[in-house]
Amino acid sequence: MCHRLHGFKIAAICLHCPISYHNGSGGGLDVKPFTANVIAIIKQIPAGQVMTYGQIARVAGSPRAARQVVRILHAMSRKHNLPWHRVINSKGEIGLRDSASAELQSEYLREEGVEISADRMINLTHYQYHPDETIAHWHEDEPEW
Repeated sequence: MCHRLHGFKIAAICLHCPISYHNGSGGGLDVKPFTANVIAIIKQIPAGQVMTYGQIARVAGSPRAARQVVRILHAMSRKHNLPWHRVINSKGEIGLRDSASAELQSEYLREEGVEISADRMINLTHYQYHPDETIAHWHEDEPEW
């Protein structure tokens, strides 16, 4: 874990620390830094709480990459055993278009104690998880990834 991250367990964010995210030799994640960060953030969302796609993108270091978070979540949830059901849209609603998947997400969240309204809305004031919201300011002198 990078000592510059104030205890927030995130992968491969610091260009000065010896964390391998492209290591081809068998260890670590063979993904780009942003993807590794997104995976690490999603894994840390506690049961009974949620984060939004955009919030995850911001914390991972790329505030405009909410759609990329969607793609990462879709492509890597099974492989990395991600709690995909804890990620919702910025309005606080379950945004999955497939009704079976949306119902499954609702079921998982309810089992964790999250209240969901009839129109699939979640009270972000009550259930949103707030890790340290930005990482980029810790590395202002470093190039963007």
